[in-house]
Amino acid sequence: MPDIQPGHARRRQARPASARERIDHAAYELFCRHGIRGTGMDAVSARAGVTKMTVYRYYPSKNDLALAFLRRREELWSRAWLQRQVEDRALDPRERLLAIFDVFDKWFRRSDYEGCPFINAVLEHGGGAPQVRAATIKHIDNVREFLRGLASLAGIRDAEGFARQWQILMRGSIVAACEGDRAAALRAKKIARLLLSAATSRRTREIPSNG
Repeated sequence: MPDIQPGHARRRQARPASARERIDHAAYELFCRHGIRGTGMDAVSARAGVTKMTVYRYYPSKNDLALAFLRRREELWSRAWLQRQVEDRALDPRERLLAIFDVFDKWFRRSDYEGCPFINAVLEHGGGAPQVRAATIKHIDNVREFLRGLASLAGIRDAEGFARQWQILMRGSIVAACEGDRAAALRAKKIARLLLSAATSRRTREIPSNG
């Protein structure tokens, strides 16, 4: 997965990790790689090097552990990695929207590319674990809010509708990369340029001339 470990977490490695930290790290790694449903609490306890009783001491149920994982994934992936990478690559909001696919391209080409746990969680918990599904949808909504903000700054009139379209392209490229198309982000970026051009040219046509 991308190197998204925050500086304070790296500094903590100078001391031995606590049992809870080991559980959190193990769950993060296993849920990212194998999905929430595909990972049992036995696997988490084994990877963390603690007893299952210790896992349940901190997380009374697997759903509790899943919710903690989703919060951590949003903090590390959505905010500390994706948004920061995009903001570092460009200043113009339109260029930042396109930069998302450049960031994705590097991610997709990593040997440890793991796909998107948010997408996986929505599919895994379609009929069960409503708390996990609701939390997953909320995290996806937060990503769209970031896109909506960029679209609004770019002067796109229907920023919400545009953000939903953009997110469809993002999700589609993530799934395509999981299927083996490591160039999926660059293919999606070509479509994204067309979408962005159409949205911005529509805005230009709607602005009345001074004459």
